[in-house]
Amino acid sequence: MIVAMKKVSVIVQSKDAQSAINRLRSLGVLHVEHQQAPKGDDISRAQEGIALFERALNILSEPEFTEKIASLSNETSGDCKAAARHIVDLRKRLEQLKEFSISLKNGINQWESWGDFNPDTIKELGEKGIYVRLYRIPAKEISGLPSAVIAKKFFTAAGIANCAVISQEKISIPYKEIELPKMGLEKMRARLSDDLKTMHSIGEEIRRHQKYRRVFLDAKSNLDKETEFYKALGGMGASQNLMYVAGYVPYDAAEKLLGASKQEKWGIVLNDPAEDDNVPTLIRNPRWVSIIRPVFKIIEIIPGYREFDISLLFLIFLSVFFGMLIGDAGYGLIYFFLTFLAQRKWAKRVGAKSPFILLYLLSSCAIVWGAFSGTFFGQGWLIKAGVRPIFPALTDDKNVRSLCFFIGALHLSIAHIWRIIIQFPSLVFLTDVGWILILWCAFFLAKSLILGAALPWFLAYMLVPGMALVVLFSNPRRNIARGVGAGLGTLALNLMNNFTDVVSYIRLFAVGLAGVALADAFNTMASGIGIGGILGAVIRSLILIAGHSLNIMLGPMSVLVHGIRLNVLEFCTHLDVKWSGFAYKPLGEQSA
Repeated sequence: MIVAMKKVSVIVQSKDAQSAINRLRSLGVLHVEHQQAPKGDDISRAQEGIALFERALNILSEPEFTEKIASLSNETSGDCKAAARHIVDLRKRLEQLKEFSISLKNGINQWESWGDFNPDTIKELGEKGIYVRLYRIPAKEISGLPSAVIAKKFFTAAGIANCAVISQEKISIPYKEIELPKMGLEKMRARLSDDLKTMHSIGEEIRRHQKYRRVFLDAKSNLDKETEFYKALGGMGASQNLMYVAGYVPYDAAEKLLGASKQEKWGIVLNDPAEDDNVPTLIRNPRWVSIIRPVFKIIEIIPGYREFDISLLFLIFLSVFFGMLIGDAGYGLIYFFLTFLAQRKWAKRVGAKSPFILLYLLSSCAIVWGAFSGTFFGQGWLIKAGVRPIFPALTDDKNVRSLCFFIGALHLSIAHIWRIIIQFPSLVFLTDVGWILILWCAFFLAKSLILGAALPWFLAYMLVPGMALVVLFSNPRRNIARGVGAGLGTLALNLMNNFTDVVSYIRLFAVGLAGVALADAFNTMASGIGIGGILGAVIRSLILIAGHSLNIMLGPMSVLVHGIRLNVLEFCTHLDVKWSGFAYKPLGEQSA
């Protein structure tokens, strides 16, 4: 649930401003709302340091520098800023060498056919009156060169002779001269060899700096806190010899702040946020519901303070959608096992258990759906083997599509029921009653148009009252005619959307069917291999591994695209959640 907030202003004497911010930071409950744009040298220096450590950490995270570092112990002392700058300088030097090595390789490829020569010697000959220039000349036209020049052919390719033209005067010939390289071929090779050794040495030195990773993370965290402190101080409002810091605290932390204000002799103003206040969002849920939080972090969405927290419903329906989209007990078991391995390897690094618990839950849903529908690494081979699913009806495409429409109508109806509970007893809640009736009409219409089912006799008795409720109560006004006109506009804009939203849940069937079809296709390909013995077994195994691995990799992507979309877009549109919020971050809390 979204925690209620109190708006607070803490008033202090100007001389006590810094100590007040320090005290507020130690309390860790005030989300600061700046009264003016924070600025100053302290902020700039801290931000420069943060950027430096982020750059160094990004370099240390690059794959080429993360190999063979297991034996390195963490550094706990030393000048971490100097070490970070050194890493950044090494990376710049490495990039320069890489770019130059590419030009050297291109130069070697270009001049290898010419053989080794010293460009400086050619320049010295020119100073002494002997001119050596390089040209590409059609082989048939060499005989037509002026008699005062000598053409020395090096090689011919596609009828074009690459040659040196020697003369005692600068004689113009109608061919484009080739610019001399800056160094000879052997020098290029020697320079490339030296640069490659230097690049390897720089890479090893950067790898050795992996021991500073923890130091850099801690230093960056401290600078984040320092920046937060100076921004809070610089963003305070001021009037004569008084200064004040304003912001928001959770309702249950207000007493803590009031107690501190009495101790420190601060002035304090505490009240409820106004409608136009930009209030941060703090979400608290039971631990079993909070396992969905990593998903919200991945897609980076937060409901507005006056919107709804859909964490519980998101968790329930995402679990259902995951099961239907993956749709295979075999794949669910693999996801479950991979989660187990990941937890054993990275549990300490991740810290929180919620991502692993969520993955266990989602994997279990895929296992359950696969058991219900009789799908285990595909469905076809089980049917041929005579294995019956727990619910045979789920092997009928028509039944599954009908179930998808039902889930869609139910899911969207829950959104409107929630709005009814919030709006009651205002008559505006009747608008959502109308939309629920329209949604279920859309359900029956989708079954009729797509599945060929007969329309129920009571459809009109649902549709007409539903439309009437939307028209009459969606925009209630004193002027009835204007209210009805606005209601007609709302109905016209959203009537078709309700039908398409219900139909959009058929993606659960389509994507799940595609996964099963792909699995069955690879199973059929493997079983159709006519080669016997070990070779045949190897080929069949490779086909099965390749096909099912592809499905296993694509499955989570389909959940991200479709399962999350149905929650975040379709459901939240009907609930009127616009994800306009920003996170509550109290002063003193480590920056995320």
